[in-house]
This record gives sequence, C-alpha cells and structure tokens, in this order.
Amino acid sequence: MEKLYGKDLALKAWQARLLAVEAIHLASSGHPGGSLSCADALAALYFNEMRIDPANPNWPDRDRFVLSKGHCAPALYAILALRGYFPAASLRQLRSIQSHLSGHPDMKHIPGVDMSTGSLGQGLSTAVGMALAAKQTGRDYRTYAILGDGEIEEGQIWEAVMAAAKWKLGNLCAFVDLNGLQIDGKTSDVMPTDPVDQKFEAFNWHVIRIDGHDFDQILAALAEARNTADRPTAILMTTVKGKGVSYMENNAGWHGKAPNAEEYAIAKAELEAKIKELEEN
Repeated sequence: MEKLYGKDLALKAWQARLLAVEAIHLASSGHPGGSLSCADALAALYFNEMRIDPANPNWPDRDRFVLSKGHCAPALYAILALRGYFPAASLRQLRSIQSHLSGHPDMKHIPGVDMSTGSLGQGLSTAVGMALAAKQTGRDYRTYAILGDGEIEEGQIWEAVMAAAKWKLGNLCAFVDLNGLQIDGKTSDVMPTDPVDQKFEAFNWHVIRIDGHDFDQILAALAEARNTADRPTAILMTTVKGKGVSYMENNAGWHGKAPNAEEYAIAKAELEAKIKELEEN
C-alpha cells in the first residue's frame, strides 16, 4: 500500500485508539493509558515507515517491531488489524480464552507480532538481537521498538542500550514513550530517570526529542534515524497518557483499568468525534 501522511495517518491512529478502548472495555481488562499514548508512533511505523507485508507476516526481509512495553498490546493489535493482519472483529475477543489475542503480544499465535513481550525490560534486548542478526548476516531490514518510561527503570534496558552501542547498530531505532506516568504514579516520584537524553547519549546513541503526537515530528525523526548508520537511535517522545479520552489523560489510575459501560460511552463519543472531524476536514 502507499504510505500515509498527515490527516490519513492521524485517522488510523484515532481509529486504533477507539478499537483499543472498545476491546479493553469488552474484556473488562487491559491497559488503556499507555496504549493511547503510543498509538501515533505505531500508526507512523505500520502505515508509513516499516517495510512489511500483511499477506506474508513472516517475510524474511520485513522490518521488525518489538513492543517492549507489552501491556500496551491493545494498541498494537488495533494497528495490526487496521493494517490487514487479521480482521478487526477479532479485537472484540481480547483476552478471551477463545481468542489468539492474549493480554500481551504472542509471536506464536498472532500474525504480525515479531516478539512475545510482557516482562518489562526484556524487549529491547530482543530488538538488539534482531538488529545484530541483520548486521551479521548482511540483511538490510531494520528493527524498531517502543519502550515505556516506567520500563526504563529496569536495569536490563541499560545493558541492552550498552550492547547496541558496542555493535554500532545503526539499523536499530527505539522509541521511549515519555508520558510521565506508570502504575504507581509519576515516574519522577517512583524512580526518576532524567536526564534520559543525556543517558542515551552517554551510551553513544543518537538521540532525538519530539512531540509524540505530532506526525511531522515523528516522520522526520524516523527519517533521521534511517540516515544515522553508525549508531542506534533513541526517539524520546513526549506524550499524554490516555491521549484522546478526557478522563484518562494524565491519570495514572488508567494505567491498567478497563472502563465500565458509562465510562466507555464517554470515551467512545470523544474518540468518534475526533475521527469524524478528521474524516470531514
């Protein structure tokens, strides 16, 4: 398919938000806050940046993606469905025993999932392995990952950061979703990680800071990452946890809680209004 830009790309992100919130509501379980904050980055990756083929999910030369913050699977599943990996109707069975869509990404049963994740801190290590494998075998596919800002409190993240720099993995690009909140509250209160940019730079990563809800900035950062061949790139994106749902925005209580019927009706109305605005303008 042709790459999407601007309004068309934004529309996919907002549609994904609606699908993700609906799935979490129907499952009465899931993680809406971080799913909504990373939806724009996911849309940019799957509808513009990555070399993929939904008809051939295991294509050896495809670009790879690792959702290191695996609890935000509802957003990834929604994007995969919109991209054509499986029917969107499947999302209505999120976390059901009858469904292949488990609470965290499962590479064995879900088309389009390149790595099973969920234990925080481990996804970047696998992304480093994928990027290193491409480099050592002369393949030209790229590897992308999305990390949570609470997740980067884990020590294994920094071991992976160090390894990626050692091997000069210019084919690796990691987004860090800086929404400022985790399950226990503000990341600055739980375990401060600032200055995140200086830390990645100290490990010899190329660092780019962006607004994670601005598609022009997201796409420009991805282009810059592609042109950085001598080191891995970290895209530090400032985002809003619960983006698009008024009562979820910047509210740590919505890290891992499903909306009830009344709450879902409000979220649905707000997200549908945004989608309608994009479709009409």
